[in-house]
Amino acid sequence: MKRRIEEVKKIVIKVGSSSLCDKDGKINKEKILMLTWQIAKLKREGYIVVLVSSGAIAAGMGALGLDSKPKTLPEKQALAAIGQARLMEIYEEIFQVFNMKCSQILLNHDDFDDRHRLMNLNHTINALLNYDVVPIINENDALAVDEIKVGDNDTLASLIVPLVEAQLLILVSDIDGLYTGNPHTDPDAVLIHYVDKIDDTILSYAGDAVSGLGTGGMATKLKAAQMVNALGSHMCIVNGQKENSILKALDNEGTWFNGASGTNMNARRHWIAYRTKPRGTIIVDAGCRKAIVDKHVSLLPTGIKDVEGRFLEGQVVDIKDEEFNTIAKGVVNYASDEIRLIKGHQSSEIDEILHRHDYDEVVHANNMVVLEER
Repeated sequence: MKRRIEEVKKIVIKVGSSSLCDKDGKINKEKILMLTWQIAKLKREGYIVVLVSSGAIAAGMGALGLDSKPKTLPEKQALAAIGQARLMEIYEEIFQVFNMKCSQILLNHDDFDDRHRLMNLNHTINALLNYDVVPIINENDALAVDEIKVGDNDTLASLIVPLVEAQLLILVSDIDGLYTGNPHTDPDAVLIHYVDKIDDTILSYAGDAVSGLGTGGMATKLKAAQMVNALGSHMCIVNGQKENSILKALDNEGTWFNGASGTNMNARRHWIAYRTKPRGTIIVDAGCRKAIVDKHVSLLPTGIKDVEGRFLEGQVVDIKDEEFNTIAKGVVNYASDEIRLIKGHQSSEIDEILHRHDYDEVVHANNMVVLEER
């Protein structure tokens, strides 16, 4: 199948630690030079490029002369704080060789979860691109904890794609692409060059192999592909150890995940589905579950069985059935304490119970994304 590159104008490139480091886990300037040369060539061909770069902890290891990554979170965060400055120093030095400018942006998941912060981030990145500056984005590992972590830079890069309206995400890894099995252990594993649609068969090819330097395995890459393809954008996995693999992604290198067959989900629904962390859970009965999944209707209080967690009006929650399967995500019109009072009641009874009746629906269909079908 032919890769549809004629529609590609903006490219997000994510490079993992294994593609920036030598065999000892230290930052390798020659690898960053080759990466930057490919970015410069893409820019000279008219593409707009955003870079998501790992490597802060590895750079910190090099700065302190450590032979292995520490185990505890405070030690890793300290290395990230040391290494991020060193990593950007290297990027700035090498970008100048190609007469390019770069900038640093450090993020955590809350920056995507809050709509106002998300818009500010969007404006900042667009201003940088207008100045012809390449944004270099990383998770703020020096401060990140589980509650606010994105988790891995494959996911972070996929969250940047809708933010900058990119048509292509290139994941630069230490593997040639998606195989039918683990190529390190299965001699019959075959590289898949083109994925038209991510189905159960494709998902079954994801192993749990994790690089010794990075944090993302094939499962995170397929998750990123699903998120990107849902927008109608493409994704490609290439091996950073191979010469000019980023440039060749526009030809036939690696595995290409076609976005043309995606759902073309609008920005708001994509934000609800992928870029928010649920603040709680609403559990619905079987009849309500069927209506939501089959007809994509609004969630009314009468179908609600239970509420878990504490959340405010306007926050995103998971909607689960009685077997605790997540069937949808949506923005609530009432706070958790209010929903506990009106659950199981008719909408006409809301005013009598709460002494206000702003909405008939607990979650309106327009603010809900059904996940059961994916």
